[in-house]
Amino acid sequence: MIPTQKGKSMLAAGAAMLGALTAQAGTPMPLPAPLAPVMSRNPAQLPPELPRGFELPEDHDPLAAGILMDHQKEWLEDQSSLKLCEKGRRTGITYAEALDDTIIAASARSQGGDNVFYIGDTKDKGREFIGYVAHFAKIVAKELVDVEEFLFEDQLEDGTSKFISAYRVRFASGFRVEALSSRPENIRGLQGIVVIDEAAFHKDVRQVLDAVNALLIWEGKIRIISTHNGVLNPFNELIQEAKAGKVSYTLHFIPFQKAVDNGLFKRVCLTKGKPWSQEDQDAWEAKIRGAYGVRTAQMRQELDAIPSDAAGSALSRVMIESNSDRSIPVIRWALQDAFKSAPAEERKRIMETWLREKLRPVLDKLDPDRRHDFGQDFARSGDGSVIIVNELGRDLVRRGKLVIELRNVPYETQRDVVFFLGDALPRFGHAAFDATGNGAYLAEVAQQRWGERVSEVKLNAGWYGANSPAYVEAFADGTIVVAGDDDIIRDHQALQYVDGIIRVPENFRYKGGDGFDRHGDAGIAGILAWYASRQGATEYGYTPVPIARANPYAAASDDGWDGDDEEVRSWWKPPLGTGLRRSIWAGALKGVRSAVIGAATRWSDLGPKNALSGLLTPLKLISVRQEQWA
Repeated sequence: MIPTQKGKSMLAAGAAMLGALTAQAGTPMPLPAPLAPVMSRNPAQLPPELPRGFELPEDHDPLAAGILMDHQKEWLEDQSSLKLCEKGRRTGITYAEALDDTIIAASARSQGGDNVFYIGDTKDKGREFIGYVAHFAKIVAKELVDVEEFLFEDQLEDGTSKFISAYRVRFASGFRVEALSSRPENIRGLQGIVVIDEAAFHKDVRQVLDAVNALLIWEGKIRIISTHNGVLNPFNELIQEAKAGKVSYTLHFIPFQKAVDNGLFKRVCLTKGKPWSQEDQDAWEAKIRGAYGVRTAQMRQELDAIPSDAAGSALSRVMIESNSDRSIPVIRWALQDAFKSAPAEERKRIMETWLREKLRPVLDKLDPDRRHDFGQDFARSGDGSVIIVNELGRDLVRRGKLVIELRNVPYETQRDVVFFLGDALPRFGHAAFDATGNGAYLAEVAQQRWGERVSEVKLNAGWYGANSPAYVEAFADGTIVVAGDDDIIRDHQALQYVDGIIRVPENFRYKGGDGFDRHGDAGIAGILAWYASRQGATEYGYTPVPIARANPYAAASDDGWDGDDEEVRSWWKPPLGTGLRRSIWAGALKGVRSAVIGAATRWSDLGPKNALSGLLTPLKLISVRQEQWA
């Protein structure tokens, strides 16, 4: 008879609430069907070139020198409660997780021991995982364990049960590792460490991800591992949320190439007992990639961890328009080629007129109490140079307050415009400049002018990958407001997934409403402005003295103080002590005047020496008073 195990719920009320919410929700819009996997999901049916869990030599020691690859060590060293891994196929993370779980289950509770529940997307994955655990138990934990096949009883909310085929290894510590062939409905009933492997291929992925969060109440741990299954898959949405800092998962990115560079083929050779050579490795990798033929999208998804249908706009027009405001001014300035050849005085006159008539009125309307940041995507000719100014609200919403578009504007003129803008911004917090190519000049002089309040950004795949997801997520959260201008909206539509990274494609061009070519410049400037708003602000300025210190303009109180300590002296009142110093100074001058007149009348009677001494006496008094004031 096959034994059973009952999975009891710890949070029945929470489970019932989730069920009610799920029942009330409308039918979701179906997602586009993801591309079918080229490489089988059954480990036994994988190409012979790839490693399998069942092929470990009897004496294989995972802790021996040279066995674990760098990315496996990084995964093991990360002891966070929430770990998330987007990976290519057969990169060794399941192997590393099985090693970690074996050590945990074999440990006493005082040493961090706990139960481990592995949830794969197929029964074969569960069998492979438990095979790793059984091997590691013998080699690492020095325990001879049996792999039990049993039926896991999953108790449903309506009181009924269903049984899931599962495998189990028990340890002398009293803890166990169980590998389930499918996701239990009552996942909240599990206590310990839960590993969800190939999460993107589970049914109802979002419900799985939401349910496992309840495990944290009992200090459980969650490990989510998967290759991609489309850009619209909830697993990929979780990845984007993690990159945006909205969920507290630590993120590991392990494409197939990284594993190869870290020695994957050398480990394959080791398990098969064959020598390694670079020529064999190149041929091995070429054979694996060549199996995909023309299906490059599937290859990128399965090997390079790039979602297959990640080709299209990162933001829909509907979403952008719902976060736009038509009242935000967009100021455009396009110059003729003759401008750069005009005399310096003429260029300065034209620029100052434009600043005074176009820019100054907008800047004067900004809230003096709110922080302001800006970002600039630089261009000298061809594309536009776009500056976006955001105000950081008390509700932490970044609201656009001004967009400046400069076309064919010389470097020095752009510099003067930027200096005018930054110097006039109320509570200027931070500015991020595109320092790529010709933009490096403007970024550098701005940094020389404002110091720590300026970031010189080299726009590359790494920077976009780290910052674009947060900007796109802001539209979903309603924490960004952009100008409701058609060209600005279309620029944001130009933000696309390029090799899995949100950016504007290199050769992407279209005509704007003014007939000029555009390259998604406002979208890039928007990301830079968003980035700037997330940097620490360094403020330099004059802080007025509180009037609570012996205010000469208020009635004296019994204790010599007046008013609230937090009250600030009005701008039109002079600093404290001004009246006192003025009266002393006036008295001294009056004394000097009297001394001069007296000395003149007594010159003949007293003689030059005594008359001069009388004249200098008030001057000495003034000198003494100045030293006392200092």
